[in-house]
Amino acid sequence: MGIEQILQNEIQESQRALDGPNDDTIYRRDQSKRIDLINWVLENMKNSEINICAVIESKMNEIIDAINEKHSIIEQDPLDSELRILDWIFYQVCSNGIKKFERT
Repeated sequence: MGIEQILQNEIQESQRALDGPNDDTIYRRDQSKRIDLINWVLENMKNSEINICAVIESKMNEIIDAINEKHSIIEQDPLDSELRILDWIFYQVCSNGIKKFERT
């Protein structure tokens, strides 16, 4: 299974979780953000000129900077969740030194 298919499957899984009966707003926020970030990565992957790993890493660094500017854990929490999601995506996409992807 290619990385694009793995990410598409994650979108579907997150969408099922959003559509489910869970009333936890933080969980819903995280699932929604997961879908947004995966779609963002998939969109950037369409451009073969982009080093997607560098783009993801740059976004992660921006989030880390934003977290460091916050003085409250309540303000940091959504950013921390976003960073953890991007970290998972980065691992999936960029493990084993993969930089560019072939279409499947």
